[in-house]
Amino acid sequence: MVNSQVTGGVCSSRSCAGCGGHIADRFLLFSMECYWHTSCLKCSCCQAQLGEIGTTCYSKGGMILCRTDYIRLFGHTGACSACGQSIPASEMVMRAQGNVYHLKCFSCATCRNQLVPGDRFHYVNGTLFCEHDRPGASLLNTHLQSNPVLPDQKVSFTL
Repeated sequence: MVNSQVTGGVCSSRSCAGCGGHIADRFLLFSMECYWHTSCLKCSCCQAQLGEIGTTCYSKGGMILCRTDYIRLFGHTGACSACGQSIPASEMVMRAQGNVYHLKCFSCATCRNQLVPGDRFHYVNGTLFCEHDRPGASLLNTHLQSNPVLPDQKVSFTL
């Protein structure tokens, strides 16, 4: 969400996505590819004016939400693929091949070292391996390349 000042005090070609009216205010908001009066961009649940309570808003299921109501309504991002426990929507997670993990659970199946952003890893049949413990690594070291080795993947954070 961007709070912009209109130069000259008048914005001739912009209409509000909330009320449809012309925006002639000194300030306007730009969110979700639309312009808004500061009083029109409100949380669908609590009616808080989003420009006054922060710099972010969320949109899901046709609703515009403040952070608090977004977490209240859609509070969990799912279950961790390693431990099966739920993951709160506000918690940072790691993702691999469409699966979601707690940060502490994103670790090598062999040595149990936690993988961090920048580490190379392999994902084999739903299991994570660090670069050192990847399947077929010992075969490569002895130049017996009978098993194909998966391409390296890099770890990345997701919010």
